[in-house]
Amino acid sequence: MLKNFFPNKILSLNNKHFRFLIALMFIFIILGLIYSIFISPPDYIQGDSVRIMYVHVPASILTLVCFGFMGIASIMALIFKIKILPLMAKSLAPVGFIFALVSIVTGSLWGKPTWGIWWVWDARLTSMLILFIFYIIYMLIWKYVDNYENANKISSIVAIVGSFNLPVIKYSVEWWNTLHQTSSLKLTSLPSIHYTMLIPLFIMFIGTVLYTLIIFLMRYKTELIKFKLDKKNKSN
Repeated sequence: MLKNFFPNKILSLNNKHFRFLIALMFIFIILGLIYSIFISPPDYIQGDSVRIMYVHVPASILTLVCFGFMGIASIMALIFKIKILPLMAKSLAPVGFIFALVSIVTGSLWGKPTWGIWWVWDARLTSMLILFIFYIIYMLIWKYVDNYENANKISSIVAIVGSFNLPVIKYSVEWWNTLHQTSSLKLTSLPSIHYTMLIPLFIMFIGTVLYTLIIFLMRYKTELIKFKLDKKNKSN
């Protein structure tokens, strides 16, 4: 699996590959939005405000997935000294940051009609905000720490520490009495959400996964080029 992300593989990607992925992404996003807005029924309690879920849920899931990968990549980079892993984590961080912001904003928009307030210091919301801050710290380290090795070590520690917040986000609605509803999608059981809502949710999730892949590959290719140039300049 990791071989597919070796520099020679990524650097061989051209505009044709990216155009295909972008076209595929737009197909899923447009289809998902049409299904979410016009075909999927309103919730019997939340009404049409439930449609925010089709953006909020994929964004929230990918926020956790991105940071989870960053944490694992950081551990492996520190232990096994695999040079491409910090670049992969660095490339994925801005995508996770955007999804974290979308998750918080859409959660607030969803919370207003549902709870009657834009923001509460609920366990799920607060832990997601903390993760959002970790994303910011991680990216600022790469931006302002000039030495690559130092930036790699410090950012890796931040990613590893921040990863301990992931199970808190995931299980906060079960560990504490919170306003946030429990998850309708679980790996250990069948979805409790109706198929008329599950289908557009799945389509939107595939669209956001494709967006994540596109941005990640673009940034990762750029980071590899920069890394090679820096290495070449130091050797001269």
